[in-house]
Amino acid sequence: MTNNPSDGPDDGRDDGPDRGQNPFQGTPFEAFFSGGAGGFPGGLPGGFPGGLPGGMPDLNQLFGQIQAMMQPYDGPLNWDLALDTARKAVAQPDPSPTQRQKDAVADTLRLADHWLDETTTFPSGVTSTAAWSRAEWVVGTAEVWKVLVEPVALQSTQGIADALPPEAKAQAGPILGILGKAVGAMLASQVGSGLGALAGEVLSGSDVGVPLTRPGQAALLPANVAAFAEGLDVTEDDVLLYLALREAAHQRLFAHVPWLREHVIAAVTDYAKGVEINAEAIQSRIEEQMRGMDPTNPESMQQLLEGGLFDLPRSPRQEAALQRLETVLALVEGWVDEVVGQATTERMPAAAKMQEAVRRRRAAGGPAEQTFATLVGLELRPRRLRDASTLWGSLRSRQGIEGRDGVWMHPDLLPSAADLDDPLGFREDAAAPESLSEEDFDAELRKLLDPGSSAE
Repeated sequence: MTNNPSDGPDDGRDDGPDRGQNPFQGTPFEAFFSGGAGGFPGGLPGGFPGGLPGGMPDLNQLFGQIQAMMQPYDGPLNWDLALDTARKAVAQPDPSPTQRQKDAVADTLRLADHWLDETTTFPSGVTSTAAWSRAEWVVGTAEVWKVLVEPVALQSTQGIADALPPEAKAQAGPILGILGKAVGAMLASQVGSGLGALAGEVLSGSDVGVPLTRPGQAALLPANVAAFAEGLDVTEDDVLLYLALREAAHQRLFAHVPWLREHVIAAVTDYAKGVEINAEAIQSRIEEQMRGMDPTNPESMQQLLEGGLFDLPRSPRQEAALQRLETVLALVEGWVDEVVGQATTERMPAAAKMQEAVRRRRAAGGPAEQTFATLVGLELRPRRLRDASTLWGSLRSRQGIEGRDGVWMHPDLLPSAADLDDPLGFREDAAAPESLSEEDFDAELRKLLDPGSSAE
């Protein structure tokens, strides 16, 4: 193509009539779609260096590349791909629970519910029991994960388009739809990897602090429970019973505090709304991760998909939402810890050891939880579990179990993060209408016993 002399010297760009057809021209995505520095090595995948004139890629070939990675799907995330990735991650070995294990789980949960009757005002919330393999956990919890993850995925995929200048967005046309689907597929692969990692470690249906099963279904994973029991110097029966107590306690709380589930979901949604897409940061991340990538090498592509490509820094709004989420999760876990502690204090000698093991595991988060947080950007970790447990125990000692459980009547009554800083001081005057010193109390008592003394 001949350059127009009036356009100045040839600087390596296409200055012909097709120049400017790249809708991403002038944006951080220009190099990505033009095959320039930092874009796909050698141009866009499919063997078309530089794409079409003006930097526009060949859409047919681009579709071919994307369809090799995903199938058509609805919504912001390809859940078929995510669940398939998760199931493959736990496929070997993943034994199905035996009938004996299923019976043991059912019997243990019934015993756990009986013990809890004495330690909380909330009646049983268990309507069915299940002993799951890891793959069954993936399938059985998928619907709740969709509710938790889709707001984050939707905001991430929409944010790609929102980060573009209006003129680029108007011209991009089908490219934005393709890019959104590609982002959804990448996120699906990452979510699937995270769920697969979690499935290898979770112990029950509510192990992440939120009941992931359908309402009333209490579930335990015998294979993971057995692995957790190793090295604890506690019998596997005691481990199973302790975890059953925690699962049954979670079910009671969420069954009889109807606003709680939505309260948690709202915190996750607020977190998602705080996603801020920085186009330049994404371009830089893409450039870094695509250097040396061979699109024809499946292993190279898989490394890209599993690399936390869209693990973006948190915005201030996200940090605030995450603090609210962590606070309510700590309150849930602390209440469960307190209730189970009361149920086992005179019945299970190994309970203290189990309590400490579970506290450390939940507060610190295992490798799988950290993997999921890295891939999805969402942490479900009650870092302040101990403070919350102390707060609930202190309230019970002053007001009884009715006063402790009554705090769950409305979200406005819940302790705040500041209350967790002083757990013993939460509603410290709740046991009496007025705060009286010993001298004032004695004086008021004398007035009651000897009315004439008030005239002195």
